This record gives sequence, structure tokens and C-alpha cells, in this order.
Amino acid sequence: MSYTTQMDAARKGIVTEQMKIVAAKERISVETLMEYMAAGQAIIPCNVNHPNIAPDGVGKGLRTKINVNLGISKDCDDVDKEMDKVRHALSMKAESIMDLSCFGKTQEFRSKLVKESPAMIGSVPIYDAVGFLEKDLKDITVDEFFRVVEQHVADGVDFLTIHAGLNRKTAEIVERDERLTRIVSRGGSLLFSWMKLNDAENPFYEHFDRLLDICEKSDVTLSLGDGCRPGSLHDATDATQIQEMIVLGELTKRAWERNVQVMIEGPGHMAINEIEGNVMLAKKLCHGAPFYVLGPLVTDVAPGYDHITAAIGGAIAANAGADFLCYVTPAEHLRLPTMEDMKEGIIATRIAAHAADIGKGLPNARDWDDSMSKARAKIDWCEMFDLAMDPVRPKEYRESSMPEHEDTCSMCGKMCAVRNMNRVMEGKDLNLDD
Repeated sequence: MSYTTQMDAARKGIVTEQMKIVAAKERISVETLMEYMAAGQAIIPCNVNHPNIAPDGVGKGLRTKINVNLGISKDCDDVDKEMDKVRHALSMKAESIMDLSCFGKTQEFRSKLVKESPAMIGSVPIYDAVGFLEKDLKDITVDEFFRVVEQHVADGVDFLTIHAGLNRKTAEIVERDERLTRIVSRGGSLLFSWMKLNDAENPFYEHFDRLLDICEKSDVTLSLGDGCRPGSLHDATDATQIQEMIVLGELTKRAWERNVQVMIEGPGHMAINEIEGNVMLAKKLCHGAPFYVLGPLVTDVAPGYDHITAAIGGAIAANAGADFLCYVTPAEHLRLPTMEDMKEGIIATRIAAHAADIGKGLPNARDWDDSMSKARAKIDWCEMFDLAMDPVRPKEYRESSMPEHEDTCSMCGKMCAVRNMNRVMEGKDLNLDD
């Protein structure tokens, strides 16, 4: 029996190699995974043109995944430097790399990325349209927009962010709403501008079936972008955001009718007390499709530290049901991230994802933490470093301030609670005198 997409296979009861790999990684049965995929609650983004992909699943019952945004821009167009970041992100166990290139040799970078990366690859074709077509935004035709989409799919991108929910009705609400930050999505602002300049409907909304044709043919997942995501606490959960989400829910059903896999993108900036409600609302309006969030950033006043504000929001969102976290770096809002910025963002986001998986009660989620606790109880430094999410930094910290005694650290010395409990329980003298 043949199938067109992973969703189609799941609905027909066909077990694909990708499903076997994901089920083994997640320690769940293939049957359970197929059930979630058939209902659209889990996805395996896996373009047929990305042959070296090591498949990962996103969605219900699966570990929270993280995405790393990279790519070249007019001010930073060094392809080799970005590829170095890609390799380091992969070594740090990022499950997804998103190419946000918007200038220069975008196809060269994308081709290298797909060739080298076993992680799933995402992109936003509209970012690439102006440079790829070498035309002003207002002069780009509908056919040309779709030509760029087709090129990204042919290059091997596994999921496409398409802001199809920002239709004319939603745009009208944007114009009359009293938002502090209006539209902060780059893709959303480009489409809004194109619509205004041409007095036309969003081409990806108007010709959504054409988009589905492309995705179905190569089994590309649609990441339905939140062009109206809140860019400030003030704008969260407003009429603009909710209207777009309603449209995304309608488009999700249309995609599923064609067996096209879907995930939904979400905020953004949001007060900490609104996050759980937003996740629940998105899951309800979009029929349980996997939910992909940027942060949410829980305060607007910490530039330079937004990897922290995003990790706080990401942990809460994922614990409430979000499935995929887009990393945020300390450079968010300020510049293209450096290698060090990227590392900080990845670790902060991985912490959030893992903390949420523990909260969700996913099978074996606590095993890693229990192993670390046992190593700490034994004061086994080598094992602690091996188990650490980032083995490098804790080792550097210890080596920078070595204590007199190996079974302590330079903060507590011989007053170390763990050391002393071990000695007392073993019937030994504490010997606290220096």
C-alpha cells in the first residue's frame, strides 16, 4: 500500500521507518505514535528531499523539542561562519535548525545546511523572496511567491513557516486595534505590507490549496506562522492574536483533509499568568495540533537577558502543553547572535524543555536527574560532568577554584553537607578543623 505523507501512512496503518525511529527514541509504541499522528496531534517533519535526516517527532506524548534560528543577513553574510554555528548547535543536541536567511547567498547556505544536518530544517520562504527574486516587495507576484516556496521544498526543507492566517479580515483588526507593537513578526509584516501595497488578499490564504499541493507532494510540514504574535505584554491575548488563531484552526483542518502535517506557531511576549490559558486556547482552536512557541518572553524589560525571560515562559508553556520551543538568545532584539549567544540560548531552552518534560510526567524524564543526584551523593565529579547538560562549563567552574580536599568544593570546604553526611553514615570522624 502506498502513502503520500507520514500522516497519510498513519491513517492507513502503514508503519514507516521514520515512525519506528521516533517511537524508539521516545520509548513509546509505534501504535501509540501512529494514533497521535493520524489525529494530527503529533508530526514527523521529514521532507523526501532531505535524505540524511534523523527523524524526530513533535507533539503529544513526545519530548519537548527545541529549534535554533540561524541564517545570513545583509550585515552578517558569512556562510561559513553560520555553518560553524550549525555544527555546534547539532553537537549541543538541537533537534531543529531554522534557516532565517534574508540576504545574499541564501540558497548556498540552505543547501549546505540540508546536506550536513540530520536535524529537521525549517525556513520562512517570504524572508528569502525579495533577495531571491531581486524585486521590490510590492512587485512580487503570487506565482513568484510560490516559486520561492517550491525552491525551498526542492532544497530539502522539512517544515515551512507560512503566515497564512493573516488574511484581510485579520489585517483590518490590526489597523484598528490599539497595539503598542503592531506586527513584530518579520514574515507577518512583509505580508501585511504586500497586501496593503497591492490592495490584495494574502496569497497564501487565498491560494492555500496550491500550498497544500506543494507540501503533500514532498511530505513537507506546514508550520502555520503567527504573523500577529504579541511583541509586548500589552498586546498578548488581544483580538488580533485570537482572530488569527481562529483562522489557523480552520486552515489546519483543510491541511489535514489533504494529509499534510501541521504545527501551529504561538507567542511571543506574554505575562506569566496568561501563558497556560493561551496554550489551552491554541490547542482548542487548532484541534490539538502541535504547538510551537517563541518563548514566550515574560517581561519586556530585560534586553541582553531574553534567553532567561524566554526560558521561564517556555518551561511554563511546555508544561501546559506546548510541544516545540524556539530558542531565544541574549542577543534577541539587539543583533545577530554570536556563537556564544547561540550556546547560551540553546542551554536555556533545553533547560526549559527538560523541566517541562518532568512536569508532564513523560516516561523516563526524571531518570537523568536521578542519575545526577546519585553522582552528587557520591561526590563523583567526573560522573557529574558527564551527566551535565553542558559538560564544559561546570568543569571549568570547578577547575577555576579547586578546594584543598577533593570531596568538597571551594564554597563549603569541609562543611560540605554531602561530604559530612557520607562520613557520619559510614561511621567516620568529620574532622572539621583546618
